[in-house]
Amino acid sequence: MADRSVTTQTQTHAAVRLPRAERRAQIVEAAARAFLASGYEKTSMEDVARAAGVTRLIVYRIFDSKEALYLAVLTAVLDDMASEFELGPGAIAGERPTVAITLLGIARRHPDSFRLLWRHTSNQPEFQELFVLFRSAATDFASALIAEVSPDQMILQWAAESVVSHVYESICLWLDSGDVVADPQFLRMFGDGMRAMVTAWIEA
Repeated sequence: MADRSVTTQTQTHAAVRLPRAERRAQIVEAAARAFLASGYEKTSMEDVARAAGVTRLIVYRIFDSKEALYLAVLTAVLDDMASEFELGPGAIAGERPTVAITLLGIARRHPDSFRLLWRHTSNQPEFQELFVLFRSAATDFASALIAEVSPDQMILQWAAESVVSHVYESICLWLDSGDVVADPQFLRMFGDGMRAMVTAWIEA
């Protein structure tokens, strides 16, 4: 009886005609959830369709392959980042939100895509180049923000890569277990820790 109810709900959900852009966004969000839960190799288009509450045919009407769908999942969060940081590190001043506030906002909008990008994409041969480009851009951004750490480019590169790893994994860990209502506390603690770490490097 329960199974029949779930099937009926899924069919009803699939029968609702959405504008193509809304349907695409719905499928991308469901795909991010499915890929994060089971991994790229073990997730089928049927799994994504089930997660989205639509038929596999609807998924294939919008995405012609699993690779294209995975890329769309990554592009959703990467495009959001590009939009938020388009002015470059020099704009992180005055009334503009800090990097941590901005990134947490992006992560809250795309929680599964954000974790998928940081934690899993580098392990997928099809998408390693994209991850390398993303991490390189993030490292360059961090390097410009903490340029005072050292005039030695080797030290600065290490420091920037360390900051990027700390920032993204800290946000992923908060997405895993942190309550959204406690986001301000997380941001205060995170900000205090980052400032202390970078200050210690500069003084050293």
